[in-house]
Amino acid sequence: QVQLVESGGGLVQAGDSLRLSCAASIRTAFSWYSMAWFRQAPGKEREFVAAIGWTAGTTRYADSVKGRFTVGRENGKNTVYLQMNNLQPEDTAVYYCALDRSVSNSISSYASEYDYWGQGTQVTVSS
Repeated sequence: QVQLVESGGGLVQAGDSLRLSCAASIRTAFSWYSMAWFRQAPGKEREFVAAIGWTAGTTRYADSVKGRFTVGRENGKNTVYLQMNNLQPEDTAVYYCALDRSVSNSISSYASEYDYWGQGTQVTVSS
């Protein structure tokens, strides 16, 4: 049984920063699993944002967030983070974290590769 709980969303102005957290409740070692962040804006499909493998050096980003967002993890706290800088109105969405249980260090950008999802946290960026 895996539970993922996101936090840290909110309403900010363009150019501001936010740090999202995703805490995992899991019986096995959190460090075995790749994690990802996706987002979904109103009327749009869910899209990939960033992913991180077993180590902080294994990461992948969507082109739209490269250089502005940083994904990290703290395995001792069963937590993955998404540091978002220079936020823009187009970043407005519900942000979801996801866990890939395949134990493969994959950092896929496909939502279908992830088995567990959090409930999401709203990020709203005003211009």
